[in-house]
Amino acid sequence: MVVSADVPAATMRKVTLRLVPFLGLLYFINYLDRVNIGFAAPNGMKVDLGLTETAFGFASGIFFLGYLVLEVPSNLALHKFGARRWIARILLSWGIVATAMAFVPNATVLYILRFALGVAEAGFFPGILLYLTYWFPQHQRARIVALFMTAVPISTALGATVSSLILEYGDGVFGLSGWRFMFLVEGLPAVGLAFVTWFYLTDRPEKAGWLAPAERQWLADELAAEQAKLEKAEHWTVRRALTHPRVLGLALVYGGIVYGLYALGFFLPTIIKGFQEQYGTDFSVVERGLINAVPYVIGAVVMVWWARHGDRTAERAWHVALPAGIGGLAIPVTLYLGNPFAAMVAVTVCAVGVLAALPTFWALPSTFLSGAAAAGGIALINSIGNISGFAAPYVTGWLKDATGTQRAGLWVVGACMVAAAGGVLALQRRARAS
Repeated sequence: MVVSADVPAATMRKVTLRLVPFLGLLYFINYLDRVNIGFAAPNGMKVDLGLTETAFGFASGIFFLGYLVLEVPSNLALHKFGARRWIARILLSWGIVATAMAFVPNATVLYILRFALGVAEAGFFPGILLYLTYWFPQHQRARIVALFMTAVPISTALGATVSSLILEYGDGVFGLSGWRFMFLVEGLPAVGLAFVTWFYLTDRPEKAGWLAPAERQWLADELAAEQAKLEKAEHWTVRRALTHPRVLGLALVYGGIVYGLYALGFFLPTIIKGFQEQYGTDFSVVERGLINAVPYVIGAVVMVWWARHGDRTAERAWHVALPAGIGGLAIPVTLYLGNPFAAMVAVTVCAVGVLAALPTFWALPSTFLSGAAAAGGIALINSIGNISGFAAPYVTGWLKDATGTQRAGLWVVGACMVAAAGGVLALQRRARAS
């Protein structure tokens, strides 16, 4: 089939504009519902429910145990039944649980609902990553994943401000305290978007009525040729993808990177509030939310630029290792600095490092996995890696209770990120040697 020269560019422009903003919106809501407990904690929730730092860390992290249990089955189900149906189901489930968080009566029910939220969300993030491989050729994926993942810093930056405003001005609405009203307001959008997703998403390029016939055919042929090339180079079954040392190694690398992401996500609001005692500052709830947003705004810009650079150079491992290593070295010094401005510079460097490493990391599995093997492998990497989502808040909270300071927890964050940087380079050398 002869393809006009302008068909590829026009096709990818349509696909990007159709899918990436919508998927980014879903991830924005997803990530906000996952980490908004970090804003609730220092603004009444810990006092109302009688939570210690360790108990709060456990409540934050138990989400990921539920996530771990069902991640791989959920992604295989998405591959089998189609993204439109499965992602809509996930949205509806997590929206109901996230909304129920507004009415939690005690710590025990909080633990149960956080676990249930993980079960409900299982498969969403790796499912979106898998879905993107159905629509975007490999040489564009780091950039596309970066555009999609800007929802993380945006949800933390904008979400910090929105959550702070809800906390401050929603107190007493419907008879709820501010943190309960925040859970209610931020949980309901997922329920509504479940119905939008059912009608808006298209499972595969072949079914995309919003593309011209020539565009549909070109994209389907391009992706089919890419998958055939991968399968010809090395055949991967689902079983092999779930047990191979290369996949397991990537899971450990991912765990080291997201350890930093979730430690910051859950505890940065508490660290900023602690500036009052450490430096004698006096910030309002809204001002703390705006300060919390700064590292993520800068991180969003750097993340997209760095991913584009990785796609342009076709280099992956160093584009993961360099930012992860720099971010890991920066974070432990945060609480040793003499003023809040210098401390926030160090936090920002860490946040930029984490965010810059993630999109290019997710371009790595699709360089050797496709089809059902990609569904299982990507889910396994995300599932095992997100054990850090449990460990980071729990260990950070436990160390704070044990030592009376955040310093020990941030040293662990730095060590995990530096180890991840070394790990991805070691995997690259091994892959080249084999």
